[in-house]
Amino acid sequence: MTPHTYQTTVTWPAGDGPGTTDYRSYSRNHAIVAGTKPEIPASSDPTFRGDRDRYNPEELLLASLSSCHMLWYLHLCAVNGIVVRKYRDRAVGRMVTQADGAGQFVRAELRPVVAISASSDPARALALHQDAHRLCFIARSVNFEVEVVPEVGSVASEDNDDE
Repeated sequence: MTPHTYQTTVTWPAGDGPGTTDYRSYSRNHAIVAGTKPEIPASSDPTFRGDRDRYNPEELLLASLSSCHMLWYLHLCAVNGIVVRKYRDRAVGRMVTQADGAGQFVRAELRPVVAISASSDPARALALHQDAHRLCFIARSVNFEVEVVPEVGSVASEDNDDE
């Protein structure tokens, strides 16, 4: 096993407000930074008094699952002779909350739609999603079901990326 370490910094500026004097008094807005990368403006979900114009932890978790799957899938396609021309995933996650406010994800569904070159094998391209799911670091790390429901189609020509 080879260990890998990741670091992020989450900063919450209390600002000039009253801080956490009560549940309704404080901003949920915060920033996420990793090294010298651009800052990610974050907040809680609007349901929990957050800013709808900022990413929330639930969206970021779902995006991590989707991104990890895509990166593994593209790798597997590249080493298996499948030419991917386009990839889009509109993932959906389901979280439930309890009466005491605790919550957890119970399911995520990745819905990748992939366009491959006409010379690529659609059946193999579809099957590689199973391998990508099995190898995905994030999917292997969560304790809820992650289902992958892929679609694979071919582009009309090798030179046409817009289809």
